[in-house]
Amino acid sequence: MFSRISSSALRAAVLAPLATAALVACSKPAPPAEDVRPVRVITLAADTAGERLEFSGDVRPRYESQLGFRVGGKIVERKVDVGATVKRGDVLMRLDPQDLRLAESQARATLRAAETERDLARADHKRHVDLRAQNFVSQAVLDAKQSALKAAQANVDAARAGLRGQSNQSNYTNLAADADGVVTAIEAEVGQVVQPGSPVVRVARTVEKEVVIGIPEDKVGQLRAAGDVTVRLWANEAVAIPGKIREVSPMADPATRTYTVKVAIPENAEVRLGMTATVELAAGGNGAAGLRLPLTALVQHKGASSVWIVENGAVKLVPVQVVGQVRNDVLVTGQIAAGQNVVTAGVNLLRNGQKVRILTADVSRRADTETIVSGEVGK
Repeated sequence: MFSRISSSALRAAVLAPLATAALVACSKPAPPAEDVRPVRVITLAADTAGERLEFSGDVRPRYESQLGFRVGGKIVERKVDVGATVKRGDVLMRLDPQDLRLAESQARATLRAAETERDLARADHKRHVDLRAQNFVSQAVLDAKQSALKAAQANVDAARAGLRGQSNQSNYTNLAADADGVVTAIEAEVGQVVQPGSPVVRVARTVEKEVVIGIPEDKVGQLRAAGDVTVRLWANEAVAIPGKIREVSPMADPATRTYTVKVAIPENAEVRLGMTATVELAAGGNGAAGLRLPLTALVQHKGASSVWIVENGAVKLVPVQVVGQVRNDVLVTGQIAAGQNVVTAGVNLLRNGQKVRILTADVSRRADTETIVSGEVGK
C-alpha cells in the first residue's frame, strides 16, 4: 500500500511541471502598454490687431527743478528728505544768516547816515534861499546849495536801494519750493559750504507725468504712424493707460543709437515716479493678422517653424509662419485655425501620431486683454 501511494505521488510530481510548461507555451505574450504622454495645450483665438511694437521705459516728471541758493554760505538746516511731498513756499534748507544780517545792519546804518546828510543839506539850502531873498548871497551860492541837496537826496536813494537789496540777500538764506511736488534728490548736507546757484535739492512736479522710452531708428516711421498708444505698468499690467506721444527726439543718442520718445499720460494715483512701464504701439497696419501663440509652442522641424496640433487624442505636426510678435507671444499663420488645441509644453518630446492626455487648456490671449482663462479638460 505504501509503495502504491508513493508511485502515484511520484507520477503527479512529474506531470505537474510538464502541464505548467505546456500551458505557458500555448499562451500569447501580453501587449505592451501604450505610451500616453500628458501635455498642456492652448486653444487658439484669432488676433486681428496685427503686429504691435513694445518698448520699456520709466515714469518721469515732465518738470523737475534743480533748486539752489541765490547766495553762498554754510548750510545749517535741512528740513526735507528724499520722497517728501512739499507745497509751494515750503522751506527746504537754510543757510547761516549771520554774515548777511551784519551786512544788512551796515546797509541800514549807511541809509541813516545818508538821511542825516540830506536833512542837513535841506536845512542849509532853506537858509540860503532866505538869504538870497534878502540879497545877502549870490545866486551862484544858492545854486551850489541846491546841487548839494540833490546829491544828498541821491545818496539817500542809493542807500535805501542798497538796504532793500541786502534785505533780499538775507531772505535768500531760506531755500523754498517754487511749486508743489516731491523731493527726488538731496545734493548737499548740513555743514557744507555752497556757492550761489549750486544745486542742492531736486523737486519734481507731480501734476504732469510722462513715460520716457528709447526706440531704434528703423521704428521711427512706424511710431509716427501709430494708431494708438497704450501704457502698462509693470506693477499692474492688467490696467491699460491711454498715452499720447508728446515728443520725439530729432537726434539719436550717441551711446545707445536710439531715439528718445516722451509719452504723456493722464493723472493717475497709481502711477508713481520711477515706475517701470511698457509702451505698446500699434504698427499702423503694417503687421499681419494671425493666431497668437506663446513662444514655447514653436518647434523647429527641418529648418522650419511648426506646432503640435491635438486631434482625436493624438498629436500632429503642422508647419506655421511667424508674422509678428505681441509681448512674449508670436503671431502665426499656416495650416491652423481658431479653436484648435496646440501643445505649449514638452514639444520636443513628441512624435507624429503619439497619444496624449490633455492636462489643462488655456485660451490664447488676445491683443486687447491680458487675462488667461484656464479650465480642467481631462485627467
